[in-house]
Amino acid sequence: MQAGTYEWKSDFALKHIAEGEARGEAKLLLTVLETRGFTIDDDLRERITTCQDHEQLHTWARRATTAESLDEVLS
Repeated sequence: MQAGTYEWKSDFALKHIAEGEARGEAKLLLTVLETRGFTIDDDLRERITTCQDHEQLHTWARRATTAESLDEVLS
């Protein structure tokens, strides 16, 4: 078996893979926001890091690249 080619099928595995992906997306979003100079308070950090909705994280990430304020990102 080659590494990276196994396709997980159990609900348990798929759930944990999705959670890991969401954590990674949230960390990247926080990095982009901080790099752009936005101040991330504890409440916002928790909101982002606990989000498990991939589409929402992607929407925020797209907005984070051009937004002038956190309100623009999270609206």
